[in-house]
Amino acid sequence: MSFFRDLRIAVRSLARVPALWITVALTLALGIGANAAIFSVVRAVLLRPLANRDEDRLLYLRQSAPGIGETNTAFSVPEIQDIGSGLKSIKELGTFSEIDFTVVGLGTPREIPAGVVDGHYFEVMGLRPVLGRLLTPADDGQNAAGAVVLTYHFWRTSLHSDPSVIGKAVRLESCCGARPATVVGVLEPSVPYPVATEIIANIVTSPHHLSATMVTGREHRMTEVFARLAPGASVDNARAELRSVYGAMVAAHPEVYKPEEHFKIDVTRMHEQINSRANTILWILFAASGLLFVIASSNIANLVLARTVRREPELAVRSALGASTAVLRRSLLAESLVLCGSGAVAAVALAIPMVAVLGRYASRFSVRAEELTLDFSLVWFGIGLALIASVFLAFIPRLPSANAPQGGLTGRGTRVAGGSSRRLRIFAVTQIAASFLLLAGACVLMKTLFVLEQTRPPFDSANVLALNLPKMSYGRTPQQVDEFYREAQRRVSALPGVEHVSSGFAAPWRDDHLNVSFEFAAQGAKRADGQDFRGKFRVVSPGFFDTFGVPIQEGRDFNASDKDGSERVVIISQSLAKMLYPGQNAVNHTLWWTDGVMKFVGISTEPRRIIAVVPDFDDENIIPSPAMTIYEPDEQEPGWNGRLFVRAHQDAYALVPTITRTIRDLSADQPVEKASMLGDVRAEVLSPDRLNAIVFGGFAAVALLISVVGVAGVLAFSVSWRTREFGIRMALGALPRNILTTVLVEGVTMAGIGVGAGVVVGFALARAIARYVTGIHQPGPLAFVGSAVVILGAAVIASAVPAARAARVNAVEALRSE
Repeated sequence: MSFFRDLRIAVRSLARVPALWITVALTLALGIGANAAIFSVVRAVLLRPLANRDEDRLLYLRQSAPGIGETNTAFSVPEIQDIGSGLKSIKELGTFSEIDFTVVGLGTPREIPAGVVDGHYFEVMGLRPVLGRLLTPADDGQNAAGAVVLTYHFWRTSLHSDPSVIGKAVRLESCCGARPATVVGVLEPSVPYPVATEIIANIVTSPHHLSATMVTGREHRMTEVFARLAPGASVDNARAELRSVYGAMVAAHPEVYKPEEHFKIDVTRMHEQINSRANTILWILFAASGLLFVIASSNIANLVLARTVRREPELAVRSALGASTAVLRRSLLAESLVLCGSGAVAAVALAIPMVAVLGRYASRFSVRAEELTLDFSLVWFGIGLALIASVFLAFIPRLPSANAPQGGLTGRGTRVAGGSSRRLRIFAVTQIAASFLLLAGACVLMKTLFVLEQTRPPFDSANVLALNLPKMSYGRTPQQVDEFYREAQRRVSALPGVEHVSSGFAAPWRDDHLNVSFEFAAQGAKRADGQDFRGKFRVVSPGFFDTFGVPIQEGRDFNASDKDGSERVVIISQSLAKMLYPGQNAVNHTLWWTDGVMKFVGISTEPRRIIAVVPDFDDENIIPSPAMTIYEPDEQEPGWNGRLFVRAHQDAYALVPTITRTIRDLSADQPVEKASMLGDVRAEVLSPDRLNAIVFGGFAAVALLISVVGVAGVLAFSVSWRTREFGIRMALGALPRNILTTVLVEGVTMAGIGVGAGVVVGFALARAIARYVTGIHQPGPLAFVGSAVVILGAAVIASAVPAARAARVNAVEALRSE
């Protein structure tokens, strides 16, 4: 019961210093709460097992061609047949192709992201249905009936978990035609990879997948491949076997796999592949939270140690009156438990909303971060850390001896104070070094964000609206399809407030297929290595460049005469014109596609005359780079491109309802989707960088604040214990400004040592991280210098109040008090 009495006394004692109690509790709450929240996210996203059965045997295959800048390329059907035959370390392959279907029959017709898979896919992935059945090999083949499996998320959110959906007939519209299908099942909750899909269908639902183009086109790559390890085989076995088979395939087709393109194959565990995007950012975030915990712990140690040293006279009196060392330790332990216990409770309250915020942040990098909750097992771990900290803080201070208490009673505790002061300074320097590392990292991210925000696009994106009009061909001939979309453009262009209307291949910054590029040759132009050129492929309508405010530098724009059956023409970008014809006029030269994939995608390889040159129009990157782009008129290439661009005189969003009604008047089933201003699309692309800067900037700001409090606390403690020294110095003639300078120099020196340690550790960490992690920005001299200036400035501010107090010491009163 005596310890409970110590706890009550500790509460009353701390209630007399609420500022200390609140500061320690909040500091500990930040340290423990941030770590619990972040590790909840790390554990859920990176460490939690997948829903897939035997996930350690589930593999993801990928090929790459560094010579042409392809880091993760899909496979073609002939490639899959070649690498899948006779494998011993791999039991089975499953294939997946990304496609967009417009679904008619499940409410309002709309375009949804989907996947087309073979009958082995679900067995390889190790997934089960929650309703109905999944696809099997019986669903393969051209004569199979169309079958659709709904993802759990789509079934729950869009169809409100309706069990009667099983057996419902739907129509699936894609770029190459329409097919009927029946809903056969609902998939269990699982991670959607490689893309977030809402339905998964069998191959027969996509006319393109049944075509000779798909089946025989070795260079027509649009299929992802998954595999399941055979019993007893390892990933290394599978990798070695696949590389051997793949090498033989490459050697057998030198016309496809050119040596300079460096085609190669690799295999990873599915779990690692899913986490690849989130892995680096979350572990760095976890390291940042660890630094914050170090800073918080050092600051608490500072505050508690300083308070204990100030209480040395009180402890000396209690020792002189008979209190044993054990009793004094127990009272200090009780006070530490109250301080750290209240901090742990506050940490739980803080961690719950932090998990929600960090979950939304992490969802930018991983679909596994959705709907996260706090992992309470980690909260208990944090509370355990708080208890360990309580014991640590109770046993740091030196206690007066009962045999020699006079030092504490007479005030001559300078030796004790000196030892404590050294420990305080070590803790403060540790805080500053850790704060410097966080601040330098935040500076790098903020600089990156600033550069991105300040970069202007190479076209006028103000009041330009992008809309998706998925191709609908059911009951129409190809000519009727083309006429429908031409009429839609004409009607939209006639609406009040509309300035320009055009169609294009893809929406800038937003669509995944912006990186489409093909090999071509040009009249009178040769590469030094004798290989063909490679250019981005874009199909646009007349008026496209007017819509985006891009001037024609030489030649003319596309017009109504550039249609099927007339002379084939193209427009090229300025950088491409300079590369092909330096110092010459590129107009009226000819070029032609030579890429082997052209015979599979229906694009003509006939010569095309260059009729114009336009400024570089980089629609992929926020920071524009030279664009090697070839534009073709939409009426000379088959099919509707599905993207409508509208420039309005004012707010284009106000036109969306009118545009939708206008198009629905032509066809009630036609979806009009993803209406977004390009400025908003750009902001969405920038949001991960913005979130990185905000999150790490927040960590750095909190760390800096705690460090400032720590430095101020150390100097206040120093001033308190050096009052007699300052009094003697002033009695001997020292001026107040000399005392002020002494204390300020002490604070800046601590900050300087901390910054120096931070620089050394920072450079070492940057080099180590760069060795293992690619694609992250390394801190430059500006980040280090800027962070050092901020830290030193904060140290001066933190030192100002204790220094001013020291300068106001009254020499007579200071000496009389001794």
